[in-house]
Amino acid sequence: MSIRVEPTPAERIGVERGRMNRRPSGAPPPLPHKIPASGKLWLAAFVYFIVVVILFSTNSTLMRGFDHAQTWVLLKIAAVRTGWLTSIAHAIKVAGSGWIITALGLSTTALLMIFRRWRHLLVFYGSYFVSALIGVFVLNALARPRPYGVTIIGGWGGYATPSLPVAALTAILLGIAYTLVVPGRPRGYAKIAILAVISLFGLSRLYLAVDHPADILFGIVLGVAGPVTSYRLFTPNEVFPVRYRKGKTAHLDVTGKRGAAIVNAIQDQLGLTVVGIKPVGLESSGGSTPLSLRVAGDPETVLFAKLYAIGHVRADRWYKLWRTILYGSLEDEAPFQTVRRLVEYEDYTLRLLQDVGIPTAAPYGIVEITPEREYMLVTEFFKGAVEVTEAEIDDGLIDSGLKIVRRLWDAGLAHRDIKPANLLVRDGEVLMIDVAFVQVRPSPWRQAVDLANMMLILAVRTDAERVYAHALRYFTPEELAEAFAATRGVASPSQLRMVMKKDGRDLLEHFKRLAPDHPRIKLQRWSMKRLGVAALTFGAILFAVVQGSQSFGPAQDVNVAAPLCGTSTTMILMAQSVPSAAALPCIASLPSGWGFERADINSGSATFWLKSDRAGPGALSVTLSPRCDVTGAQEIPSDGPGTTRFEKPSSLQPRFTGSRFYRFSGGCATYRFSFAPAASSSLVFDANVAVGFVPRATLIEHLRRSEGLTLCGRGAPCLP
Repeated sequence: MSIRVEPTPAERIGVERGRMNRRPSGAPPPLPHKIPASGKLWLAAFVYFIVVVILFSTNSTLMRGFDHAQTWVLLKIAAVRTGWLTSIAHAIKVAGSGWIITALGLSTTALLMIFRRWRHLLVFYGSYFVSALIGVFVLNALARPRPYGVTIIGGWGGYATPSLPVAALTAILLGIAYTLVVPGRPRGYAKIAILAVISLFGLSRLYLAVDHPADILFGIVLGVAGPVTSYRLFTPNEVFPVRYRKGKTAHLDVTGKRGAAIVNAIQDQLGLTVVGIKPVGLESSGGSTPLSLRVAGDPETVLFAKLYAIGHVRADRWYKLWRTILYGSLEDEAPFQTVRRLVEYEDYTLRLLQDVGIPTAAPYGIVEITPEREYMLVTEFFKGAVEVTEAEIDDGLIDSGLKIVRRLWDAGLAHRDIKPANLLVRDGEVLMIDVAFVQVRPSPWRQAVDLANMMLILAVRTDAERVYAHALRYFTPEELAEAFAATRGVASPSQLRMVMKKDGRDLLEHFKRLAPDHPRIKLQRWSMKRLGVAALTFGAILFAVVQGSQSFGPAQDVNVAAPLCGTSTTMILMAQSVPSAAALPCIASLPSGWGFERADINSGSATFWLKSDRAGPGALSVTLSPRCDVTGAQEIPSDGPGTTRFEKPSSLQPRFTGSRFYRFSGGCATYRFSFAPAASSSLVFDANVAVGFVPRATLIEHLRRSEGLTLCGRGAPCLP
């Protein structure tokens, strides 16, 4: 008994296959996916900096030497200070921090939205936000004061290490380079410009002595490591190119390494020798990269291929999400979760359509380029076929097109993307291509729309009466009426709408007049799923916009730890904020029910807030400043040595508010009370217990003994 073996598609048209080679376990794929070496180096540098800083911070001997070395560098730079250099340094510092960061971030956001680079926008926000979180965490964990032993002549905010303004500016500028600048020479020039800008910005901060040299370096590494790795990992140039010429970003570059990988992969996995690769039909393809493959043989054969990447899968997810929001239950198909599943599904639908008699391309097989990231589907190439809008449409072709829809209906299928580019004509027969969106057991609405779109395409080249007459051979008048009652606007592919607009005739309305009356089928179908998806989607977008916008705020506005009375680094930082102050307010002993809320320490002032279970949040704020206005306040005996006390009650009802001032040499501490309604004004006496003062001389002596350096300011002048 003999077994009959059906020939493969390649054998049917005479394509010569060579030996296929299975990739051994552990061997690299044709196009490996990996982070470039430079990205790994930046990540290694980031880890190295963290390890070094932690090591130095936990070893007093190492930290002492480290601080002395940095002070020596700063003193050398400060030795060249002049009036005009100081003005330039201040201007550069202001230009690279504060609200300039906000303007750059929001401008980049706007441009990415205009160019519809949504993935780049997501990575831009995500990498910046994560870098900011890491920076704030490291900043608070190290709690490093500003430089010792040199006069600070510029503005600053919060702890010093790493330099958040440097990290923020670096991350923003690199984001601009990787999301808006074309790869290659333009991006290379952009990186050189960024290096120059960051170098000038860092030097200006060193000149003003607001940062240590290590703070600058750590800030640069933080601003480069995360963002660069993110862009190269999630938006590689090969998959998500930045370009401004016409064309769709879904199309991948098939030259260079990818081109060679495609040739080798097809040889090993399908046994075909490719001698030429050429992109085709790019103007009408947005979900893949269509290619023409010249295959060696006698004679040479041309095959067709569609290259899919992980970006196409993500685009498909967004497409189906928006369709669910727009049309609800009419579009209930599930998105593809992997690029492998997408290419497998199209291969399956090609075989399924052939089984039910739909003239479509024969599949040759699936080729893996990069596991789980890039795959290729190789199929038959319809040589000599032309797009339906370029062919002369006769009665036979009209019947051929209508038979395709009839067979789809009978098989319980819908193409879902019937447009001129997906219908070819060869030898008097209509051929259907691009079947990735074919749906099994679709909604009746979708099947009706397929019929209407096919008839509209055929009528563009003929007339509505002729196509309608032929359609009555395969469909009932009621089915035709349903088709045109369901079809309007976005129900038809954009290419078909453009062709109809160019034609000038209102073909849709003409078909409706020919068909029996039918109630208009609503596209909008509301359901709890649709409402939930829409609410979650728009809520997530709003949250991302708000959080992203806030993350671009001034990099100096970072809270610090509680300023407990003693010689902590936070108290030293407070002493640096007002160098003239002889005393510093601090948290002494919190009464029952009181707690620390937050603290801001910047050059020129320092404020901390206390909360109370009875007086509410922000019940008391204490601000240290060089001076204060006591106009309207009454002087009363002071409970603090070396201070003069003033009281200024504002109101008792409906809530207690008031101010207290402690004036001392070189500074002033302002207490502001703001109690919750109905809270007793007697809680003001808790401030006497909660807040105390540390003499500046205590901190000066502590730093001299522990570091051998000077806490510049009152009682310890520094040069220059």
